[in-house]
Amino acid sequence: MTKSNQSYPTDVNDTEWAQIMPYLPKAKLEGRPREISWREILNGLFYVVKNGCTWRALPHDLPAWQTVYYYFRLFQKEKMWEKLNSIIRERVRVKEGREAQASAMIIDSQSAKSAEGGEKIGFDGGKFVRGRKRSLITDTIGLVVLAKVSAANVADVHAGKEILTELKEKPERIERLLKIFADGGYRGDLVDWVKEELHADVEIVLNLAKQKGFQVIPKRWVIERTNAWITRNRRMARDYERLAQTSESFIYILMIRIGLRRLARP
Repeated sequence: MTKSNQSYPTDVNDTEWAQIMPYLPKAKLEGRPREISWREILNGLFYVVKNGCTWRALPHDLPAWQTVYYYFRLFQKEKMWEKLNSIIRERVRVKEGREAQASAMIIDSQSAKSAEGGEKIGFDGGKFVRGRKRSLITDTIGLVVLAKVSAANVADVHAGKEILTELKEKPERIERLLKIFADGGYRGDLVDWVKEELHADVEIVLNLAKQKGFQVIPKRWVIERTNAWITRNRRMARDYERLAQTSESFIYILMIRIGLRRLARP
């Protein structure tokens, strides 16, 4: 693995850069050329997500925070972070000898305390958390297929239907889907809805009998590990964003970083 041009551990090396470079927007033929490379902009974003700093606290040897933030918002509006995450996820799956699209997925949610005001803030009475709920759908190796952020007081079953409805609008991701694993919070009418609308089965994986403390739950441990990957990034340890869409973008960005490391392995 090549390690040239790395100032920080979060910087992409040459091997990782080669994996994502072909999928970034090409330079325009007209107008003022962009002075800052995509690679430096990605390095700035990966630094913010991993180290949890504010935009204005970006180190001086990375691009100006205004530049990094501008392209972050531009990609967010165009849903480029979600698209790039899908591309990297599919390439990781193919590298590991799997089909590009998953036949089985896992759904779960995680409540995060909010450090800011803004939209979609609520109180999760079950976990005693005031903030937001991050609903995730992953494949069976833990890579995020779709992320949706809502208020923490939204019940899992309702947040689950919202994210699954959005998944239905992306037919290329569910062309092989046969089964979705979920916990007890997704029982009820949602099971029938998935069967009718997504033509897939929902398998409810309950906690082990007389479970005390943490135990590995079949299938569900995969998405629990993904939740741990997310919270290890300090920007995501709490919810610092005023917009729920910003939190979703950061989830995709950190998953892109994880995927690039996997692609760069020998």
